[in-house]
Amino acid sequence: MELATIIRYARGDEPAELLLKNARVVNVLSGEIIPTNVAIVHSRIVGLGDYEAQEVIDLEGAYLAPGFIDAHVHIESSMVPPSEFARAVVPRGTTTVITDPHEIANVLGIDGIRFMFESAKHGPLSMYVMASSCVPATEMETNGATLHWYDLISLQNDPWVLGLAEVMNFPGVVIGDDEVLDKLRVFRQMVIDGHCPGLSGKALQAYVAAGIGSDHECTTVEEAREKLRAGMTIFLREATNARNLKTLLPLVTEANHHRICFCTDDRQPADLLDEGHIDFMVRTAIAEGLDPIMAIRMATWNPAVYFRLHDRGAITAGRRADLIVFDDLQAPRPRLVFRGGKLVARDGEMLVPPRQLPSRTLRYSMSVAWDQVSLDIPARDGRARVIGVIPDQLVTEHLLEQVPVVDGLAVADVERDILKMAVIERHMHSGGVGRGFVKGVGLKRGALASSVAHDHHNIVVIGADDHSMLTAARRVADLGGGMVVSLSDKVLAEVPLPIGGLMSTEPVEVVRQQVDRAIAAAHELGSALHDPFMAMSFLALEVIPSLKLTDKGLVDVDRFALTSLWVEDAA
Repeated sequence: MELATIIRYARGDEPAELLLKNARVVNVLSGEIIPTNVAIVHSRIVGLGDYEAQEVIDLEGAYLAPGFIDAHVHIESSMVPPSEFARAVVPRGTTTVITDPHEIANVLGIDGIRFMFESAKHGPLSMYVMASSCVPATEMETNGATLHWYDLISLQNDPWVLGLAEVMNFPGVVIGDDEVLDKLRVFRQMVIDGHCPGLSGKALQAYVAAGIGSDHECTTVEEAREKLRAGMTIFLREATNARNLKTLLPLVTEANHHRICFCTDDRQPADLLDEGHIDFMVRTAIAEGLDPIMAIRMATWNPAVYFRLHDRGAITAGRRADLIVFDDLQAPRPRLVFRGGKLVARDGEMLVPPRQLPSRTLRYSMSVAWDQVSLDIPARDGRARVIGVIPDQLVTEHLLEQVPVVDGLAVADVERDILKMAVIERHMHSGGVGRGFVKGVGLKRGALASSVAHDHHNIVVIGADDHSMLTAARRVADLGGGMVVSLSDKVLAEVPLPIGGLMSTEPVEVVRQQVDRAIAAAHELGSALHDPFMAMSFLALEVIPSLKLTDKGLVDVDRFALTSLWVEDAA
């Protein structure tokens, strides 16, 4: 809307289009609840107070707050594209997300990122993008694309691109790797997000000195406080498999909360539909004792300021009319959601039709050289390195365990919860397979496989026996990507994910039902993890401590190097 027009309406020279009357406005700037009216024209708030309008909605004393902003999310982890993701989160009050599409970028490169843009276009959710900085995450994996600094320049001038996404190769930053530093130099005038689990001391100082402004990987208050003191903005995370919110809330004070935001990172359909999105984090924070206005500010104004989104995040004249209406300040549950001045959701349901998927044709992404794939692990003397799963966390333990040997091959030991794990390369038809063991998944029989394996998204499979593992892995490939539960040669449950092996073409409610059946089948086979598929997907991510597995082998993340499965062969 042209500037003179906004001013004319703000003066009250002519009636606004919409007046939200008798609201209790949550003013995140002054920290007050203000009884007033809000006048809207087109997508903008034009004034607060006594205004005439063509349409009046009487809120009858309900609370009115800015729409919620997710500071960091991988939409692909919802297993639906942005157009369908919006249906899950907008009715819960999220009107803006800042996403890093590095999941699909690791599979399909720039084409994958463009697909995400097109899926979000003209939808009910503002999707801003951070250009994916780590495609691949490291050289210790095989993925489907490589994005150099000169590839990312093509995204830099897009108005929906805010900066450089989480710089996961934190050792590369600290040691001054030229490839990493070139990306930082290109985006130095924009926002640069971080990812540095456990980084401390002078290494943290070097990371921050590189111009990196945030971190969402903190798991303790002490870690978060050191990063906050170093100048970083801290994103408190509540993902499906990384539930850090309650642990980190003691960090938040009146003095420092303006440097803290909320993010969901990776959240699957059941959690989105049952618990919620950023609204769930706001309610949880308030229930844990945080002042409601502070909690709402952390979900609105703080991320808007950090990401330089000066047109949203507060209810003032001139800003976007992205607004939520709710009745209980102690437990905000949006019942009306306005995006750009238009009512888009009521009582948890979208009021606008879903958008069709983009017509962009994406290449087939499931190229496995099965004739070269073997899950055999020749046994050696000594103990094996075993990945130790920590429930509700992305970090893992680096365990040393004796494993059984049958006919010269190391095998699973279900009585001790030591299962075999493999990562099968699916992008380059190389036949590469990383093999190892994992403890803490809990399967007593059968296997789980998935093409969602952060961030390279090769086929990851965990099982009690090789037969079940190969059944599951082959079915994943036959589906063009997905999640599978198997027992011997039988498929017990599956979730087809044909968009890059990451996302479904079905409605989010259907995907949720499919995932529920897969998780239930995994639980029937013995796993007690909240979501064993989400947990499994991060066991292949070699930038989060301490021990992970890629198609190239075991990675000692603390040393940031490939390592031997057997202790005696370690460097």
